[in-house]
Amino acid sequence: MEFDTIAAISTALNEGGIGIIRISGINAILVANKIYRNKDGKQNLCSFKSHTIHYGFIVNNEEIIDEVMISIMKAPHSFTCEDVVEINCHGGILILKRILDIVLSNGARLAEPGEFTKRAFLNGRIDLSKAEAVMDLISSKSNAALKNSVKHLEGKLYELIKEIRNETIYEIAFIESALDDPEHISLDGYPEKLRDKISILSTKVKKLYDSSTRGKFIKEGINTVILGKPNVGKSSLLNALSGYDRAIVTDIAGTTRDIIEEHIVLNNISLNLIDTAGIRLTDDTVENIGVERAKKYALDADLVLFLIDSSIPLSKEDDDIIELIKDKKVIVLLNKTDLDQVVKIEDVSNRFSNECVILEISAKNYDGLNNLEDTISNMFVSGNLSSDDELYITNLRQSQELKSVLDSFNLVIESLDNGMPEDFYSIDLMNAYTSLGRIIGEDIDDDLVTEIFTKFCMGK
Repeated sequence: MEFDTIAAISTALNEGGIGIIRISGINAILVANKIYRNKDGKQNLCSFKSHTIHYGFIVNNEEIIDEVMISIMKAPHSFTCEDVVEINCHGGILILKRILDIVLSNGARLAEPGEFTKRAFLNGRIDLSKAEAVMDLISSKSNAALKNSVKHLEGKLYELIKEIRNETIYEIAFIESALDDPEHISLDGYPEKLRDKISILSTKVKKLYDSSTRGKFIKEGINTVILGKPNVGKSSLLNALSGYDRAIVTDIAGTTRDIIEEHIVLNNISLNLIDTAGIRLTDDTVENIGVERAKKYALDADLVLFLIDSSIPLSKEDDDIIELIKDKKVIVLLNKTDLDQVVKIEDVSNRFSNECVILEISAKNYDGLNNLEDTISNMFVSGNLSSDDELYITNLRQSQELKSVLDSFNLVIESLDNGMPEDFYSIDLMNAYTSLGRIIGEDIDDDLVTEIFTKFCMGK
């Protein structure tokens, strides 16, 4: 497969020591050679061996633009399986853009987002699950997300899907062969054997599919809202968990009037933490807007941290909040344990119709925060996140395809239960085979490929 030559800045557009412009395509080395001079003023990139790096200068009409190191990787031994040149220049934004403009004016075109990785996929360098893992790796927010992305990049998902797919196509081929040549291939007793096989395959697929809920939290983080009436210590908790004074803390009720967001990592788990305005009835227009926003965020949250000031009696405001979050996943925090406690655990548990977790903390003195971290981990991602055996699905597209596979396998079982003809099994098995193929990119149309890679960052 042959494409035109593309180029883009592959490092972040910030000031730094080094920046990289990547060129890929059949004329990548020729384009780079037009603007390269070594220390003797010669153009000689075309004669260099693959996987070598060379010192020199980028020039434009004989004007020296920058001192650079140029890496050469010749097809097919490169990320895209094409000739690739990477210009390692100084990392200023202006110099990066200037060199890219010169590259583009000498025969390359600007790469689309994700086009380098797209070419790696289309040229057979990586499968689609690995390609999607590249972007997950770049956007990882925690060590758990990073580790899982590496497993996908290593091909762990590809190998498992390929194995299930091979076993599925074997059954399809057996059924079709038996129907075409019944004299030599018997289907006697086959439905029982197929049932056992589908049961095994369904278990493997279901384990992957069930991991997607946990995978979502590992990849995207747990949307966590800190909720409570005014002056219970919500902002103090946000500051304690984030490790610095992210929110203003005063003794004046209603200090926080808008949403304050902070991303933190606890026990390898990513939390999208949201501090909200204290919930109470108020005539203050601005504060009231904040209260309504707090309620909305609470209803949309994965987790609510409900703070109660344990040094004063429970109030109607506390009861109103309990009514609001009664159907949510909640951790109740009895804060201000550094003061004389008026509210006890049983006082709160009696107000919840469902069993809930109640912890005693002091956000001011950091007491009980380790227990809170462990509790959150156990609620959402219980188990050993560092385990080399666990593989989590973090991609919605892959999760949907796995659901389709399970549905198809269930239809096979249903046909077996109803004594349907063998060609019914073959149809649903083929649907499962196709869905499995879409996960790794072996049965996928061009429009979906384009849609997937447009979500990638520029230069990758």
